[in-house]
Amino acid sequence: MRSVNRLRKRFVIEENAVMIGYEIHVGTPKTHEKRSVPYPDRLAPLTEQACVGKGPEGLLFGDGVNHMRNSAGQGWFANAVMRSQAIDPSIPQLTPHDLRHTAASLAISSGANVKAVQRMLGHASAAMTLDTYADLFDDDLDAVAAGLNDAMPLVAPPAGPQTRFRRPR
Repeated sequence: MRSVNRLRKRFVIEENAVMIGYEIHVGTPKTHEKRSVPYPDRLAPLTEQACVGKGPEGLLFGDGVNHMRNSAGQGWFANAVMRSQAIDPSIPQLTPHDLRHTAASLAISSGANVKAVQRMLGHASAAMTLDTYADLFDDDLDAVAAGLNDAMPLVAPPAGPQTRFRRPR
């Protein structure tokens, strides 16, 4: 399947399908650049299942030939969110674009390199990624301090009488 590299566990993003009115318009992603998005081992069985019966040029999302349709508030994604909320009412209302932010958040929280997250999202620069997701890094400051502490050798206090330091005048 052209949009899935199963060996490397990557989704290959090379086109964007947008529904305008009742028509699906296919074009390039907003950056006009092909990119890869990694997926975790836990999604491999679901990805394999989604690929069943679709040829090497088949579409992952859809029947393999036609793009998956999503009608405003009534499409497959909205229905999946509603089914999930029926099981767990604390699940918020989500859009497919929210999943992009979730993926970025999880990648950053798991310690991913900012350049890797930039490539995954298709941002033009790491600065754009940092500007967009900067608030995610604030919670990681404690982890940075802990990492610095672990990396530093233990320093023993000087032996003998304590030296007093004077303030400069």
